[in-house]
Amino acid sequence: MEKDIEEWIKKIEKTKKGDVDLSRDEDLSIAIMNLVSLEEHFYFTAQKTNDQKYLDLLLSVREIRKKMLGRIVTDPVGEEWCISKHLLAGSMRLYEVGCKELSKKGKKEAEPFFRAGFDLWSTFFALNLKLIKKEEIIEENAEKETKHMSRFSALMKKIVDCCKEW
Repeated sequence: MEKDIEEWIKKIEKTKKGDVDLSRDEDLSIAIMNLVSLEEHFYFTAQKTNDQKYLDLLLSVREIRKKMLGRIVTDPVGEEWCISKHLLAGSMRLYEVGCKELSKKGKKEAEPFFRAGFDLWSTFFALNLKLIKKEEIIEENAEKETKHMSRFSALMKKIVDCCKEW
């Protein structure tokens, strides 16, 4: 696996020509996750209250989310834009479920949700750093997919340092 990680790092450097700032993109991806969640909350609040002003708020947040997603998802092919959005949305929801399980039942019960959320988040970056193609995500069987995602997660743990400000 270490060899794969080194090869991916070289591919990132070659593909992005050193222009990738994963620390910034990590923060931005978390912001995008929260924007997607806001869209969902405005939708459900509009439906629950029958107050259409929440749909106006949804549209405003959606425009911001689209602009921010476009900072990371550049030149999407096929359905990569939507796949990327849903990878982040799924990651955020699994993180939130993990937090609820952590507070109610403890670390052991929360861990599968946290791991799955991190794997989705890592797959988002693997897709957008062009380490994989969308077909590889869709066509993999469950066992291979889990191995792939774990390898992407190992890569992200190695190359992302959110505290690095230089």
